[in-house]
Amino acid sequence: MSAPGSRPFGKVLIANRGEIAVRVIQACRELGLGAVAVYSEADRESMAVTMADEAYPIGPAPSTESYLQIERILAVAAQSGAGAIHPGYGFLAENVAFARACRDAGLIFVGPSPESMEAVGGKIAARALAEQLGVPVVPGRTAALDSVEGALAVAEQVGYPVAIKASAGGGGRGLKVVASPAELPAALESAQREGTAYFGDATVFMERYLQAPRHIEVQIVGDQHGQVIAVGTRDCSVQRNHQKLIEEAPAPLDPALAGRIMEAARRLAVAIDYTGAGTAEFLVEGDQFYFLETI
Repeated sequence: MSAPGSRPFGKVLIANRGEIAVRVIQACRELGLGAVAVYSEADRESMAVTMADEAYPIGPAPSTESYLQIERILAVAAQSGAGAIHPGYGFLAENVAFARACRDAGLIFVGPSPESMEAVGGKIAARALAEQLGVPVVPGRTAALDSVEGALAVAEQVGYPVAIKASAGGGGRGLKVVASPAELPAALESAQREGTAYFGDATVFMERYLQAPRHIEVQIVGDQHGQVIAVGTRDCSVQRNHQKLIEEAPAPLDPALAGRIMEAARRLAVAIDYTGAGTAEFLVEGDQFYFLETI
């Protein structure tokens, strides 16, 4: 098998663990490809390690010392003769440096290009792109907050309650809901602190806090010939602490609204030359939808 403009390959290294690694191994078997697993000491006897055609240790149990070690993973790719790397999800799946390092090493990264990742890697950049394309975003300010005074001014324009969000954040980390001016200084500092601690980036921005929106995701798939399709919708509104618990597919939406959301997702993916499978997330209130982020 080969990808356009790349050398043929017969092995795929799965830079992940657990169920996603098992699924990728199964897909490799269906395609007649060899599957190479990597594992931390804690996963030495995992199902993925047992199933893989080859398996290599990459370090101790903490992910920072194993699954996030780019150089070790690339070394295993070279040692095993793998021609492609599948990052799974989490860990290095959205890491621009990793995608670029794979390409520089002559490996196929099974996912979007580094340039696509950079275009929507931060929430501010993704929001700015949506605005350029005419895709609705939650009312707010598409720029970093640089002071308490500036944040208070934006909140006054947007209207309370507001949400302060870490641009590099996700999963509720770096998200603070502010109901009044008195709460804003502490919330701003807290969001910046969490952004630094969890994502290495203190950049935050502000938008109106929607009290009870529906959380709708669209699956997008792009190939290396410029073709992008929106596969379908999922309703991920049942959440705890901003982490989804249940997904319902397709989302129970009015067909016309679903169509508009899917077309918006497709336009965003086309704009960044997206390849692979990804997700565009939206919030929906009544018959109005707002772009949230792309992953």
